[in-house]
Amino acid sequence: MVAGPVPDYIGGCRKVHPICGVRMTAHVHLLKLSVGSESVEQLAEWQRRRSGQRRDGRYYHVTRMWPRREAELLAGGSIYWVIQGLILARQPITGLEETVGEDGIRRCAIFLDPGIVRVEAVPKRPFQGWRYLAPGDAPADLSHERQGDDSLPPALEAALSEIGVR
Repeated sequence: MVAGPVPDYIGGCRKVHPICGVRMTAHVHLLKLSVGSESVEQLAEWQRRRSGQRRDGRYYHVTRMWPRREAELLAGGSIYWVIQGLILARQPITGLEETVGEDGIRRCAIFLDPGIVRVEAVPKRPFQGWRYLAPGDAPADLSHERQGDDSLPPALEAALSEIGVR
């Protein structure tokens, strides 16, 4: 059992389990641009059929930097995909592994659940690389009934999101 009070950290949310005293780590997400994708369907198609980024039948996304907040990502985090200037979908992160490119440089392979979950559209300006996304800032998943909705054109999706309709 851990003696004394343990502070709650905003962002990391480290807490101690009240019964066993084990330090628990809340999750955090990654925010990433899906460069070249025009829709969630196109992202899914790329991952399923055209990407060579597979190991043991599992898709992974490669990034140059290893996330420093690995434990928080693996405690329930997802990659939230920005497509055409909108956060439109997420995929749960299932693991991180080192991979070495043909150029001999070590990188991080972020393994993702094959299921892509649509989320409420939220506008997001372009950025490079990835960013951490706190759970409280992440858009909500669309309801089960809306998961199969056809995608609207990105400009219309953004306009509806701005006025709070979608």
